[in-house]
Amino acid sequence: MAVFTPVAREQLDGWLASRPVGRLRGFAGIAEGIENTNYFVETDAGRWVLTLFERLPPERLPFHLDLMRHLAAHGVPCPDPVADASGALWGPLAGRPAALVTRLPGHGVQQPALAHCAPVGALLARMHVAVADFPGSQPNPRGPDWWLEAGARLAPLLPEAQARLLADELAAQRAAQAEAAHRTLPRGAVHADLFRDNVLFDGDAIGGVIDFWFAGVDTLLFDLAVTVNDWCVDDATGALDAERLDALLGAYVAVRPPTGAERACWPIAMRAAALRFWLSRLDDLHRPRPAQQLTPKDPGTFERILLARRAQVPPLPAACEGVHACR
Repeated sequence: MAVFTPVAREQLDGWLASRPVGRLRGFAGIAEGIENTNYFVETDAGRWVLTLFERLPPERLPFHLDLMRHLAAHGVPCPDPVADASGALWGPLAGRPAALVTRLPGHGVQQPALAHCAPVGALLARMHVAVADFPGSQPNPRGPDWWLEAGARLAPLLPEAQARLLADELAAQRAAQAEAAHRTLPRGAVHADLFRDNVLFDGDAIGGVIDFWFAGVDTLLFDLAVTVNDWCVDDATGALDAERLDALLGAYVAVRPPTGAERACWPIAMRAAALRFWLSRLDDLHRPRPAQQLTPKDPGTFERILLARRAQVPPLPAACEGVHACR
């Protein structure tokens, strides 16, 4: 969402001409985030979000855009990609592949409360149910293979204590993935980045889920762990907030009860989710890219979360009975 690639008004005017969105009124770069270039766009026909993909290759775009359309068709509030006159959902702009999607109402939350966590848990479960018949098969781009690649290039750059922690956690994750329980975990197309800034609240209701550009096929459990590690955490310590955790998981299992294998693998999945974002933030820190606007992310946040999950993870409830959000 940082502005890596500037776009001139004349360029955008020409690009929008083949799309049924009316005449351009104005546009502005979005500063938050560190992966893609994003602009808010306003036209005669409404408000949109333009994304220029800085790293995502064009051959992977159909998976992400088709997933958004699939979820929208199943009642999930998510951006709807706009096709051009030929039916294409993306096209080149300023030297980058680009897509235009509907802009959803609401804003991300900085400090999640119980009133936020329960709706997020229910929505994530609905998304996991909805992808049961989605045909896309693209793997999670920041899954276990990427962890090993990133770990290999980062290890020589880290202080000794961090390098030891990284090596030990990667070994633990490899061992867990070889176990029989892991091989039976339910899988599907997952968001894989359902952080606070990717869920928009319009008052007390969810206005939409955004930023599907890290989506891929992975275990549903990993997606749940990613979400919990952001929405239910004390940012200063990495510890889980019991009430927010109870609310989010209670709402989730009321819609989609976990399997026995998911309950058994929950602690290591929580560690995997913390590892993935610790690695990506370390990678961004040690391999920065130029950008006109850039909001950096602190790797220390997810190092603390990983250490806290290695120490303890509360069990994943089997069903909603006795869970705060289900009463």
